[in-house]
Amino acid sequence: MNLLPQFGFFELMLIAVIALVVVGPKDLPKLMRSAGQMVARARRMAAEFTAAFDQMARETEMEEMRQEIEALKKDNIFADTKRSVDEAMAPIEKDLRDEVNELKDAMAKPSRDLPPVDSAPGDEPAKS
Repeated sequence: MNLLPQFGFFELMLIAVIALVVVGPKDLPKLMRSAGQMVARARRMAAEFTAAFDQMARETEMEEMRQEIEALKKDNIFADTKRSVDEAMAPIEKDLRDEVNELKDAMAKPSRDLPPVDSAPGDEPAKS
């Protein structure tokens, strides 16, 4: 659907003759120049308007893409599996850490706290 009127050769000639009679031959070039400038301004404004709508459409598409990516990140089967494994391993890791800390504490105690080790009968040094 085209909202602009369709101008043929006859219509343009009729407009030119009326403009020549109304404005006069002296001021007709000035009128044509100003009309051309107005048309150029209108085209620039239409181009800016179209560019603004295109930019808004691109931004909307980018936002939709971001939302889809975030949804994919949340619904990732690997992330869910990793989370489940981490939750299952948490108590085991805690127990291991506790055991390691107990071992470190036991090794850090001085050896005098330990009971003396009985020497075996064959371990005595030989007397000469």
